[in-house]
Amino acid sequence: MAVEPVLRVVAAAPRGALIWRWPLAVEALSSAAVGGGRSRLDWVVNVGVDSGYGRTDLADHAAEVASGLGLAGHGVALFTAAAVDRCTRSAADGVTVHATVGVSHPTWASPAGPTSAGGAEAGSGSPQMGTINLVIQVPVALEAGAGVNAVITATEAKTQALVEAGVDGTGTATDAVVVVWPSGATPERFAGPRSPWGSRIARCAHDAVRSGLAP
Repeated sequence: MAVEPVLRVVAAAPRGALIWRWPLAVEALSSAAVGGGRSRLDWVVNVGVDSGYGRTDLADHAAEVASGLGLAGHGVALFTAAAVDRCTRSAADGVTVHATVGVSHPTWASPAGPTSAGGAEAGSGSPQMGTINLVIQVPVALEAGAGVNAVITATEAKTQALVEAGVDGTGTATDAVVVVWPSGATPERFAGPRSPWGSRIARCAHDAVRSGLAP
């Protein structure tokens, strides 16, 4: 990826949105509820919602937002009650991570872990939007396995930042990750935390989340 896309904050209802757009389609792997999985993307949008957000028709809501913002082609939609205008950024050697960080409903990944105030949320039928969303851009192509590695690495780094900050949980039940890379190059095989690109992803994800946790 020769240059980062233009990242815009827009005043879309009800609480704004962040938009990443690329001049050419890029490859991505994402855990997003709308547009997730392995895909080619034209854009990513991180939609700010109210803390009591209860819509379950997320694809319809994402389509409404995309239409209102003039986003054409294929994209990924994220949702968060965190303030999108407080998006944090960390970059190192071509890797860039943007994070919106909300931990009003932290939870532990396993019920066997320590009890947290948000522990019951994991089984909830409606989304609770105290969400951490990560958008990760790397300048090299990734094999499918390396893309999964990158998601895991970023999640481990996020959790490390939360533990270091004393947050009572490994994340929230609605956290999402998007990893984006350019098409056409010879793909890298590894993106675990001890690999060259994975270590950069880990460092940037950790730093962006820590910055987002700051008062």
